[in-house]
Amino acid sequence: MRRKIVGYHLDDEGHWVADLECGHGQHVRHDPPWMERPWVTTPEGRRGRLGMELDCRRCDEEGTGHGTP
Repeated sequence: MRRKIVGYHLDDEGHWVADLECGHGQHVRHDPPWMERPWVTTPEGRRGRLGMELDCRRCDEEGTGHGTP
């Protein structure tokens, strides 16, 4: 299910995680050549992606349509 990015935080390993409107998180790594997301490396880039939608796999798996079962 498509969910908007509402913020970011760093995980325990220093990787950026997008906070989604449903309450779930999704890693947004810049790890070329597998994942090209240079925008995640700067505060301006991350700020510019607020409101962008990502597929929330946890919502899909739960089938709830939101972050709570």
